[in-house]
Amino acid sequence: MEEVALTKEKKNFDFVDTIRCIAMIGIVFEHAVYNGSDIFQLYSIKHIIYIGLLQLSKFGTIAFFVLAGFLLGSKFFSYSSWEYFKRRLSTVFVPWLIWSIIFILALLMQKYIVLKDKFVLGDLLWENIKLTYLYTNYWFIINFMFCIGLLLIFKRYLYQWWLGLLLFLASLVYSVNVYFEWFIPSHTIAIFGFVFFLWLGAMLNKKWDLVEAKIKKTPYIVLIVLFLASFILSVLDTVNLIEHDSVDPYNTLRISNVIYSLATIFLFFKIKNFKFIKYLKPRETTFGVYLIHYIILVILLPELLRPLKLPAIQEMTIVGLIFYVLCRFVLVYGITMFLIWSINKSRYRWIIGR
Repeated sequence: MEEVALTKEKKNFDFVDTIRCIAMIGIVFEHAVYNGSDIFQLYSIKHIIYIGLLQLSKFGTIAFFVLAGFLLGSKFFSYSSWEYFKRRLSTVFVPWLIWSIIFILALLMQKYIVLKDKFVLGDLLWENIKLTYLYTNYWFIINFMFCIGLLLIFKRYLYQWWLGLLLFLASLVYSVNVYFEWFIPSHTIAIFGFVFFLWLGAMLNKKWDLVEAKIKKTPYIVLIVLFLASFILSVLDTVNLIEHDSVDPYNTLRISNVIYSLATIFLFFKIKNFKFIKYLKPRETTFGVYLIHYIILVILLPELLRPLKLPAIQEMTIVGLIFYVLCRFVLVYGITMFLIWSINKSRYRWIIGR
């Protein structure tokens, strides 16, 4: 019986790692598409397509928290709270710190070349530090480590529904705030906004036999309709937020996007087997993609595209726009994977974590 249980657990981990890899692909695609919030005429076809391309990949962040919670759920009680947190620091926090510092230094070099001596180094350094840790993808690990720490504090109550309800209400405050803007709505500084999704993942792990049985009984058409309906709702929601001059109309914690993200996750749970993903070796590469891709996107890609003298994205045709963002994604993801595979073959593979 014990051997069967271990095999089942390993199977679940492989399947979750696969979907987590897809979530990271979504995050890279979102970053490759994004060129600003309000860059097209509202309600124009080009604007709707642009929003749709962004929304298609918008499930990535919430999915990553849910799936991280799923993987975390089975390990939480294998170590003491401090031992577990210490392991996370060495395997997650240290590689993140190294690459975020590389990004900050690269930004300084980039701006030095452009601005030369027209800035005060100390001021620019502080500006880049704030930008990096509050408004780029490097916000994620700060938030993630905080979420893990909070759940460790309440470790003995992890599977209590009242804890989930409290965390849900905290997340709901951020979601509602996107529309009313009582405080700065940016999801990158929503420090309590994502803990619920980590808890949800841990609960899905504990109740997986029941959840899996329910998913198997649910027809594909139901999950596909829910996916499409929530996608359309999210696009319309974004248009509405832009029309009302929202500070962050693409916010991950929009109510519509939360529904869309969960619908996408459960559709992936239904599909379960994505055979092509195994060639990407998700356990070895997913975290490295997170760490490196933003440096390629912000620092290297503009230099690669500069000689082409491409028109502004607003001036492109619809076909040109789609082709352009797809090329950006392929270049960023391809170069990132090449670097990760190269690092994995060296003795420095620890710097891209696991």
